[in-house]
Amino acid sequence: MAETRSTCPYCGVGCGVIIESQGDRITGVRGDPDHPANFGRLCTKGQTLHLTATEAITRQARLLQPMQRLQRGTAPQPLGWDGALDLAAGRLGDIIEQHGPDAVGFYLSGQLLTEDYHVFNKLARGLVGSNHIDSNSRLCMSSAVVGYKRTLGSDAPPTCYDDLARADCLFISGSNTAWAHPILFRRIEDARAGMKLIVVDPRRTETAEQADLHLQIQPGTDVLLCHGLLHIMLWEGWTRPDYIARHTSGFEALKELVRQATPERVARGCGVSVEDLHTAARWFAQSNATLSLYCMGLNQSSSGSDNNAALINLHLATGQIGRPGAGPFSLTGQPNAMGGREVGAMATLLPGHRDPANAEHRAEIARLWGVDQLPAQPGLTATELFQAAADGRIKALWIACTNPAQSMPDQALVRRALQRAEFVIVQEAFATAASCDYADLLLPAASWGEKAGTVTNSERRISRVRAAIAPAGQARPDWLIARDVARRLEARLRPGQPSLFGFETPEQAWLEHRESTRGRDLDITGLSYALLDQLGPQQWPLPAGASEGQARLYADGLFAAPDGRARFAADAWRPVAEPRSPRYPFSLSTGRLRDQWHGMTRTGTIGRLFGHAPEPAVGLHPDDLLALGLQAGELVRVSSVRGAIVLPVQAAPELGRQQAFIPMHWGSETLGGRDAAGRPLAGVNTLTTPASCPLSRQPELKHCAVRIEQAKLPWTLLGLAWLPPERAIEVQRELRALLPEFDFASCVPFGRERSGLLLRAACAKPPPAELVERIASWLGLDSSGVLRYADHKRQHSRAIRLSQVGASQQVEAFLLAGDSRSEPWLRTLLQDQLPAQDYGRLLLRSDTQAPVALAPRSPQVCSCLDVSEDAIRRALPDCGGDGTQRLLQLQDGLGCGTRCGSCLPTLKRLVALVPASAALSC
Repeated sequence: MAETRSTCPYCGVGCGVIIESQGDRITGVRGDPDHPANFGRLCTKGQTLHLTATEAITRQARLLQPMQRLQRGTAPQPLGWDGALDLAAGRLGDIIEQHGPDAVGFYLSGQLLTEDYHVFNKLARGLVGSNHIDSNSRLCMSSAVVGYKRTLGSDAPPTCYDDLARADCLFISGSNTAWAHPILFRRIEDARAGMKLIVVDPRRTETAEQADLHLQIQPGTDVLLCHGLLHIMLWEGWTRPDYIARHTSGFEALKELVRQATPERVARGCGVSVEDLHTAARWFAQSNATLSLYCMGLNQSSSGSDNNAALINLHLATGQIGRPGAGPFSLTGQPNAMGGREVGAMATLLPGHRDPANAEHRAEIARLWGVDQLPAQPGLTATELFQAAADGRIKALWIACTNPAQSMPDQALVRRALQRAEFVIVQEAFATAASCDYADLLLPAASWGEKAGTVTNSERRISRVRAAIAPAGQARPDWLIARDVARRLEARLRPGQPSLFGFETPEQAWLEHRESTRGRDLDITGLSYALLDQLGPQQWPLPAGASEGQARLYADGLFAAPDGRARFAADAWRPVAEPRSPRYPFSLSTGRLRDQWHGMTRTGTIGRLFGHAPEPAVGLHPDDLLALGLQAGELVRVSSVRGAIVLPVQAAPELGRQQAFIPMHWGSETLGGRDAAGRPLAGVNTLTTPASCPLSRQPELKHCAVRIEQAKLPWTLLGLAWLPPERAIEVQRELRALLPEFDFASCVPFGRERSGLLLRAACAKPPPAELVERIASWLGLDSSGVLRYADHKRQHSRAIRLSQVGASQQVEAFLLAGDSRSEPWLRTLLQDQLPAQDYGRLLLRSDTQAPVALAPRSPQVCSCLDVSEDAIRRALPDCGGDGTQRLLQLQDGLGCGTRCGSCLPTLKRLVALVPASAALSC
């Protein structure tokens, strides 16, 4: 067995991993105990990385060869690499000649490596001559970029992970860190003794449950809250006038602005108490060291840049910056969003933290790259880019390592853009991404474990990514694909001139990127691949001559501005772009699940990561369910001005009234149906708004106004089946194609040691019998020996297949068409693999109650060891002592919370809820 040190491809924590491999197969993964980001810990997603690289998943889910779609709406056909590269360069060249360079747009990803980013950026700006290059980082971190630049002068988080152990007060705003960055949350738990924890979030998330103070504000009131806290700090004399005078500018304008933000007004606007405002202000200002963590709740807003700046204002006003344990710390959502910002592969950036609007900066990069000039025309950001394609101004789109047909807001517009563009390249590792359906040319990219380069995490730490095995099939590294297209294209655009793309290795591309940082705030000219191999991950800046990187910035009070001073931002509070109204009375927010990531192209391939949240659902406060006359599990139609989706509703007591929550992951790959006109539905981002922050152009994915009403779809269908692992994803893809045949449908995997698939659907009227028969066939219910029942008049049918396991029989598959009331007990029989031979034909009954007493399945709490809530509740009465002692006893008995720790917040809540038995309490 070989072992390869690399980096996790999920969130921006940047955990080190050790990949275990045998030959051309990845066989295991574990945390790297020497990596300073995680010290050996991994979350549920990181621990299962190797399971996403099995032979069965690779064969079924990966894009393994170039493919060309000869006609839109048809299946793509295999194509050799030379033909694919020639086609890409030829079509791009034609469009540039006919319509100019600004008819081409590039949409990249925070999951690309720094080397990939660099080659794409040089291709777009240096060769094509277009600034129309942006990244899905626009959807997650662009407001943080602008917030840092406006206040501190540079896009440089001034803090580090070590500050979590040194902070006396931790202020978490707009981040469910326990789920979105679980390994960082483990460090927070380790440091909790003596630390005050304040959490600002409209939802009472698992992060908020651990807080000493939860400010459950109304959506979109973050700036108002920060102004109110500063008002109190000024009134009480808790600011640092000496620090403000020596190191900042612009405070008087802000001071005048927040004069109106009285505690009473802010309490009313935010929906919190005056007392809690005073407590938060005191803890923030008077603690020896206050560290703030923030993420999408602040960034994904039409006031995203203002949100960031308002929080940084508090740090500057109280001097809580530039010291161990103190400062503002934006948590990055993707593994290399920071690297993309360093490379400048976004429309509003240039390499080395330069500005494309600055002629001198453009000239510096032009000289480095060996071109006459860079384009001066401003580039289009993500939502602008797709709007331009929908309008016909962008003729060619090259999409790499991201899935806009799932993740972008206003999916109706995005899909119009993909359909109208004359030529769409999708460069992707997984063929299951929704965007692949719109590609004229599909280019197979190497995936995690198959590629080499570097990434930068949230604390400015650069880590190596190393290949453990060769790319699957004909897949190639992203930088290499971009280079080879560029070489062909430059023969047409720069005939007879030396190539701009002489890179033969990713390191050569990285060295050119490194040179762009010389003399800049992120200078890494003292860094090399060899040094990273020798000393491990390093933080920037690390200029030539330095022995190590800089953990914290601005300790000397000198900021990255011409005058060395930080700048206060005096921005008036603005409400959300799309407020609630009588027609759309609910505020919808989107966010992460604990065990899934982004569009689930990778995590969605393994059933065990669906154990914690098995199916799509919209959450509502229980009182709102009551007011609407809804029951948990009932189908509802959620509508915004842009479109509608149908999905089950569930009680979510963590929400405020008139608020709704849908996880961001549910796209058309798993959630579908059709609208009244018969058009396919496109997942949660059918609803979300493209309204953006005017400075960062980041869309307000955290809020849109929706209407929620009962979806009257009486004909229901439910199918579950255990499937051979070598067929499970193939069957899912076939069933996914059938989702638009229903008014509502969802299709998700399940299972741990086995591969299962669940299909749920509903219609206003029964669908054709042939459709049900096709589904039965895919679920393996078309063979002899299947138990069957049919009521042709009502178009109801049931089919159940049993298998012999030792001396007992177990349910292997079932399909309930027309009436799925028997789901609770049939699903338990199948998923828990319980004996079923005594039921006989009683299995075909439609009753909600099992013919034999059977407890329903309990929600999963621990994904690593598959420990249910019921098992925990049964064990807790026998656990005595205080909360800590009871938790340790629970962990010793069941093992839950002893692997990745992601379930620890839930375990602590259950420990508090379930008392010890009377005997142990005495």
